[in-house]
Amino acid sequence: MDLAAHALTARRDAWAWRLLATGASFVLFGLGGLLLAAMLPLLACVPGHPVQRRQRARAAVGGAFRLHAWFMRATRVLDISIEGSARLGRPGQLIVANHPSLIDVVFLLGQVPQANCIVKAALLRNPFTRGPMRAAGYIGNDGELETLERAAAALHAGECLLVFPEGTRTPPGTAPRFQRGAAAIALRGAREVLPVFVRVAPTTLTKAEPWYRIPPRRVQVQLRVGVPCRPVDFAQNLPPPIAARHLTDHLHRLYAKELATP
Repeated sequence: MDLAAHALTARRDAWAWRLLATGASFVLFGLGGLLLAAMLPLLACVPGHPVQRRQRARAAVGGAFRLHAWFMRATRVLDISIEGSARLGRPGQLIVANHPSLIDVVFLLGQVPQANCIVKAALLRNPFTRGPMRAAGYIGNDGELETLERAAAALHAGECLLVFPEGTRTPPGTAPRFQRGAAAIALRGAREVLPVFVRVAPTTLTKAEPWYRIPPRRVQVQLRVGVPCRPVDFAQNLPPPIAARHLTDHLHRLYAKELATP
């Protein structure tokens, strides 16, 4: 009896409704991927050079992500706040973000639709995502050196690039641990590195949580855009591996301080 009462009181904020709405969000995400895959070839037929076609594809993906974020807010699956979004999307900017949840990329690319992005190679093979990802020209993380070269070339071309330096989602209750790949990319071609601090509470859609494990209360997502730094300030005629280590250590300290603050 006590256990049953505890379960009922622990689940609040319309738990059953949020379970249904979360399931609907996943279904719509899959259908949206298939719809984009069908629509983007039609957009590719519109006259224009390859860069214009890629920009149209990214605008379509960003619009779909904004619509998906709106649906999750409208159905009360989650609330979201974004601070400092005006600093996002400058030419040659490398956006780095921690990765506590599966849906982080939805919010960030929705805010910066023309940004390039380094994505898992598996997404370029997934039938729901491969069409839009390839049409948008996103960079698959399928080979370290090739990925670095393509990312640096995109930054040199004036693109904004989004990277999750952890390479995977952050385990709940732990600080982000960045790989040095993001710093190596920054030193190769970024004009500035812009940190974005992502908080998701209660945790949801981590590696340890299936979609149907709904938190007891509505999820609060907070994105705060930090102050940019210049990769050149960390180079100082140092060998690239040492400069990358210094920049990565700086980011670790930055995120540890920011995410430790309530």
